[in-house]
This record gives sequence, C-alpha cells and structure tokens, in this order.
Amino acid sequence: MTHTPDIKRPPRAWSDKLCAIGTATISGTLSRMGVRSAHMVGPVSRTPGSAVAGPALTLQFMPKREDLYDEAEYADPEKQLHRHVLYHAQPGDIVVVDARGDMRSGIFGEMMLTYFKGRGGLGVVIDGCIRDYPQAKDLGLGIWVRGLTPNFHAQTELIPFAVNAPVACGGVLVIPGDIVVADDDGAVIVPIGLAERVIDVASQHHDWEEFSRERLAAGGDLRRYYPLTDAARPEYEAWKKARK
Repeated sequence: MTHTPDIKRPPRAWSDKLCAIGTATISGTLSRMGVRSAHMVGPVSRTPGSAVAGPALTLQFMPKREDLYDEAEYADPEKQLHRHVLYHAQPGDIVVVDARGDMRSGIFGEMMLTYFKGRGGLGVVIDGCIRDYPQAKDLGLGIWVRGLTPNFHAQTELIPFAVNAPVACGGVLVIPGDIVVADDDGAVIVPIGLAERVIDVASQHHDWEEFSRERLAAGGDLRRYYPLTDAARPEYEAWKKARK
C-alpha cells in the first residue's frame, strides 16, 4: 500500500473559470482538442444544483487481501489509507476515488465527509458508493457517486491501496492535481497541461452560446444562431461590445 506526498495545485483562478463554464462546454471543447475520455462515466450528482471545480486528490481501492487489511472498521485507524487522502485536503480540493465501480462498499461516511468539509473540501467523485447519505447530503459538499450503501469501506471486498497516485475513475485516467469540474451533467477531468487552452477556447464558446440563447429565446432562427454562423457574427460582436 502506498502513500504519495502532497500534490502540486493549479492556480485557483483556473478552477473558478472552469466551474463557470460548466462540464458540457468543457467536455465538448476537450473532444474537439482530441481528448475524448474526460467524462467520468458512472458517478452522478447526489446534491442537485452543486457545481464545483478544483484539484484532484486521489484514492485507489483494490480487491481485498485479508493478510494486508483488518476488516474491523476501527482497528488501528491510522493504517486505513482512506483517512490519509483527507489529511492532504486544502480549501478547494476534490477527492476522486477509484472504487472499481463497487456497489456495496461505502468509501466515506458522514464523519469522514464532515472532516473533509471542515478542511475546506468542495466535493467527492467516487466510482462507487458512500454511506450515511441522509446526513452527508446536508453537509454542503458536492457528491458524485454511483450509488449508496449502508456498508463501511472495508466491510465487503475492497481495501484502500494508494493515496495521491494516478487512478482510473469512471474510465478516465486522473492524475493528482488535475482539475475536476462537476455539476448536474456529471464530472470531467481537465488535464493541467491543457487547462489554460481549454479556458480560452471554452470561454469563447460559452460567450457566443449565451448570445445565441438570447436570440433563440426571442424566436430567432436556429439555422442562423446555433451554431453561430458567419452571417450572425456581426450581431454577436455588437452584442459583446455593448455588454462590455
């Protein structure tokens, strides 16, 4: 079992801009840039209306081996690596968990999530489940999971194996420090090396979509305004100038 040192975080402004853009535009932008595996398939929002973005802390689970892990929930707590990923938390972080899509093991419960929230954490994206959902949903954290369970984390067939190592979550490779963006459409990963370009391209797309939305709501021609045509671009430029 491994425990990697803390991560290198991107500038907070990048996460704020990506959160405002939203996952749908980001996913489309990344796809056009050749990155077609940004969406973590499986985890869905259990806190409707939540939208978060921040650097990924990662936790990897593996199939249980009883010689490596005591099944008792409170046996030698500091050997339980699922706690240690939370010790790295700083304000604005998001925990991403490779729980192998397991639908029985509750990776975190109310107490762990309360601690993470107290450290300034924004949310969790788990390819698996949490427990204590009736309490957890009111903590003010964004929660994206496959499902819910009454079981604690090692009660079934999984054990926490690595902290802040590359993981696979929902079919996507997540490197610690990558920017997680999550909202009601799902959760996506923005690789650090592409973040500034994604922000630039996606911001332009976001702007013209806002213009087009206004025109369509007023009865404008779909063929003219979505996608934005060259014929409508002078209107868009005038609209943008007036807003400034």
